[in-house]
Amino acid sequence: MIYTNRLILRKFYESDIKSIFEIFHDDEVNKFLPWYKLDNIEEAKIFYNEKYKNYYENGGKLKFAICLKEDNIPIGYINIAENESFDLGYGLLTPYWNKGIVTEAGEAIIDLAKREGIPYITATHDINNPASGRVMKKLGFVYKYTYEELWMPKNYIVHFRMYQLNFDNSSFTYNKYWENSSVKFLEEIK
Repeated sequence: MIYTNRLILRKFYESDIKSIFEIFHDDEVNKFLPWYKLDNIEEAKIFYNEKYKNYYENGGKLKFAICLKEDNIPIGYINIAENESFDLGYGLLTPYWNKGIVTEAGEAIIDLAKREGIPYITATHDINNPASGRVMKKLGFVYKYTYEELWMPKNYIVHFRMYQLNFDNSSFTYNKYWENSSVKFLEEIK
């Protein structure tokens, strides 16, 4: 568990199924996520078992529910992929947007990643979701490039901006997204 000024970052538990459903059922939250929204509690149970329970049971350390300290009920999630991309991902219920919650959670998980010896973190966002890019900038990420991807399972083209945070102050850029895309370019990001 990680504690910040306002938040508790902790594992999701089976008792959180209702919260998981609320987070992943919300149309706005799921608009820019790589899966379809959940339609019912049964789907939430399956999602929990596939995305969280097995992960935690296999020693996963970088996947958290975002909870307010006042009630410890999940209002979102934040994670870092435990593969070579070390990609940061997050989602938050809409009533909690624009309150600095993801930034606060992001600072905490970045600190954990440093302690775990992760050399860098990437983060991507759909160009139609600039608010996510603002969070990345607040966390110290630097824009690297934009690339096109056929986003599955939703099956439509997305242009992603890729940001990166290096912990060793190097200029290293994670290029796998660039290399795998036939459409890629640099933008002037303000």
